[in-house]
Amino acid sequence: MPKQAARASSGRYVSRLTGGALAVIMAGGRGERLGPLTANRCKPAAPFGGKFRIIDFVLSNCVNSGIRQVMVLTQYKAQSLIQHVQRGWSYLRGEFGEFVDVIPAQQQIGAHWYLGTADSVYQNLEAILHHRPKYVLVLAGDHIYKMDYGPMIAYHVEKGADITVGVVEVARETAANAFGVLTATEWHRVTKFTEKPADPDPVPGRPDRALASMGIYVFNTALLEKLLVADAQDPDSRHDFGRNIIPGAIPEMKVFAYPFQDVKTRAQSYWRDVGTVDAYYEANLELVHVAPELNIYDEEWPIWTYQLQQPPAKFVLDDGERVGTAINSMVAGGAIVSGARISESLLFSNVRVNERSSVQRSVILPGVAIGKDCHIRGAIVDEGSELHDGMRIGFDPDRDREYFHVTERGVVLVTAAMLRREGV
Repeated sequence: MPKQAARASSGRYVSRLTGGALAVIMAGGRGERLGPLTANRCKPAAPFGGKFRIIDFVLSNCVNSGIRQVMVLTQYKAQSLIQHVQRGWSYLRGEFGEFVDVIPAQQQIGAHWYLGTADSVYQNLEAILHHRPKYVLVLAGDHIYKMDYGPMIAYHVEKGADITVGVVEVARETAANAFGVLTATEWHRVTKFTEKPADPDPVPGRPDRALASMGIYVFNTALLEKLLVADAQDPDSRHDFGRNIIPGAIPEMKVFAYPFQDVKTRAQSYWRDVGTVDAYYEANLELVHVAPELNIYDEEWPIWTYQLQQPPAKFVLDDGERVGTAINSMVAGGAIVSGARISESLLFSNVRVNERSSVQRSVILPGVAIGKDCHIRGAIVDEGSELHDGMRIGFDPDRDREYFHVTERGVVLVTAAMLRREGV
């Protein structure tokens, strides 16, 4: 084995690198494309997968990778996110220099909130430098994926990179106006970075694919400080990593793309940007498949979270039309299916579904109560909603649009506020 490859694959070598790294998770985004789902919460706090929050995936990646110094930067409607992180991620040992710190926006530099992703890190630069990390891993807190950051940091070191950007291949039409897109050589040296281009550059030899930024960056700490200070002094900057920091560094610095792949198979690994209601719906429902691409049962890479201590899910009644069943579905703890039929659906904790009701291809978030004789199809029902007896959702598009939010693909999003409107 070549010396370079041997070093990069050495567990001890990688663990030294992750032990000297600090992760900064940007979790202040509004998530506006999720519409009513982020009316009362930020996107990283949105429930996902039956028992988790979106932010649990990036936090689990950090801990499982051996990165035990983590800062979570919040801003928009962050109360539920702050509570979740405090309750579920406070077990790290401070006396060993381990922490997951939640840092709200505090107008630390000037009388303004965060002006962009780069500004959010700049405003907390003193806190970062206080811990003297050798490498800073800047992460987005609103994507669903499992990733060992150790090999990426090792790749950064072995390449002698100034900046390393995590990338995935996506369809060009998907990348248009949705992602930061990189152009890179066959040796992964980045030559161009464009934020949400209308006409993304294709991957060489693959005209239908583009390299999308995962919102993951590795910096040497001293360089990050230099770049952020210069950006803060630029009155024309939008103070954003994708629009300013990365494109500005490419001409003079060594910027490399790190392809997100399975180490054994070299196939692209699972990564989802659940930034729209349709994408959120589809990513949740993928989990009920027989062999979903995202394995949340993986004991070698567990997804950690905070959850209430709840009894197991219960299915009751076996009397004619009143039969409590769930087929090709996932049902979380505390849920009770009483004489109702659940098919190809995902029920979160403390959901109640009453007799003669049916739920088909739907995502039911925590604490939802579904009355008798209700029929729900192709829907997301938000946390705390109460559906009265006889409601039908997902069968009459015109009526659904009158009362609820309906996506381009026909997914019906129902919230507690919508249900409280007169006449629903």
